[in-house]
Amino acid sequence: MDTNKKNYLSVRGGSASGGKFYLMLVLCLLVRLIPFRTPNIEPILAATMPFSRVYGAFTAFSFAVLSILLYDLATSTLGMQTFFTAGAYGIIGLWAASHFKKREANAWNYVRFAVIGTLVFDALTGLTVGPFFFHQSFLGALAGQIPFTALHLAGNIAFAFVLSPAIYNFLIKKKKKERPTIINVLHPETI
Repeated sequence: MDTNKKNYLSVRGGSASGGKFYLMLVLCLLVRLIPFRTPNIEPILAATMPFSRVYGAFTAFSFAVLSILLYDLATSTLGMQTFFTAGAYGIIGLWAASHFKKREANAWNYVRFAVIGTLVFDALTGLTVGPFFFHQSFLGALAGQIPFTALHLAGNIAFAFVLSPAIYNFLIKKKKKERPTIINVLHPETI
């Protein structure tokens, strides 16, 4: 049993980890709320990958699902597609936790996962929601999905290369002491 696990979603008692979780949720939401933004250029996957590496499957799943739910609630677009999209991102978050458990947290590993994860996500959502709920033909959904996926790939690759390593470093950064120690007990030198 791992005794070092913490509740990373709790902000009670000033938990830095919980605060970082909620801060990233708000930042992702604000980016997605930018008016006239190109569709699918969003940092959700770029943030989910470092969360999966640092905090594990539950936190990555929660972050991905909550990112979708909060946006759809804020924009009053909650519907059946929300649950497909949130579920697909949740699966990607769980997969990321498994994937990054065995890999180093660097830009190229994030980019590799972003490419595969984006293709899987867009296949799960783009080729199911239209045909199942909006009576779109499969070929119509596929043809419409190609430019959408190209934009999604471009955004996720750029964010994975730039943002994911920065977010990872932000998540693992320890809080510095507020005051420097004047005297070290083991080495009593005055600084």
